[in-house]
Amino acid sequence: MTIASDTGTISSRERFLEAIVQSAIDYAIISMDLDGLVTSWNEGAVKILGWEAEDMIGKPATVFFTQEDRENSVPQKEMTAALNRGRGNDERWHLRADGTMFWASGEMMALRAPDDKIIGFIKILRDRTGERERAERERLLMYELAHRMKNTLSVVQAIVTQSLRNAVSLDDASDKLQLRIAAYAKAHEILLQRDWVSATLADLVTAASMNIGMEGSARIGADGPDVRLGPQAALSFAMVFHELLTNASKYGALSNEEGHVEISWDLEHRDGMETLVVCWREINGPRIVNFEPDRKGFGSRLIVSSLQAFGEASVSYRQEGFVLLAVLPLAKLQLQNDLSAIENAPY
Repeated sequence: MTIASDTGTISSRERFLEAIVQSAIDYAIISMDLDGLVTSWNEGAVKILGWEAEDMIGKPATVFFTQEDRENSVPQKEMTAALNRGRGNDERWHLRADGTMFWASGEMMALRAPDDKIIGFIKILRDRTGERERAERERLLMYELAHRMKNTLSVVQAIVTQSLRNAVSLDDASDKLQLRIAAYAKAHEILLQRDWVSATLADLVTAASMNIGMEGSARIGADGPDVRLGPQAALSFAMVFHELLTNASKYGALSNEEGHVEISWDLEHRDGMETLVVCWREINGPRIVNFEPDRKGFGSRLIVSSLQAFGEASVSYRQEGFVLLAVLPLAKLQLQNDLSAIENAPY
């Protein structure tokens, strides 16, 4: 059975094959003559590329190649490969009718007549943008994971080295190591619960209090607005709060029955930028006799150096109690993502 058309007589087999091509809407299937002009354009091509068939018949098939590829004669090279080797493959960016770009994998083959004479080309194209984006996300995830693991191991190495160097005994070293690594791990847990985006100062204070067994204690006061820190700043503050609370419980305001700690923070506009001002104050602890210790341990050095990586930080050993004041640009706290200040601190 045949039917008449403007192009001549079409057999039922050819109609069947055309129906198959038109139903393959996930693939752009385009035929061209030897000059590269479009002779057929299926529904998949309409869906993927955006041009209607009537707009493309008789037009150059180079229209969906990028300007750079056209200047480099990529369409012609594909046709040459199809003529010489039977097919030409490509994976590259292509253009839609609306000017947007998409990543496609394509194959061009020589189109032959029944007598084996080459009469044109057929190009099959599929939108692979989603797969490419997923692969790119996976690649970035692996890079971020490797970068994060490197940073974490570097920080743990610094903690181990300095804890052992400043310990008075193996038991002392063991205790300090366990608590410091637990504090660091808790900060990671908080960040992971928030997709490694941020952590609040209040959460970090709570985690540090929990780490020394004083969660919910009325002797540790924390007050300030909801301030979110980027991952690196959050990890640094977690270690700082741990060291401060540990020192306070051993030697400072939490080492007796009457003392307490006040932690306050606020946002201020300084020098044209939003600035986080954090104050740690110990009250009613043992009176400090030596206002400035002759030798500062790892914890004391970590407290200052970690915060100074983000702004200004200073400590004072007043007779009435230890005080820490930090003035830190908020943008730097939220964006910085370099190697940890703990790792790079001058010990």
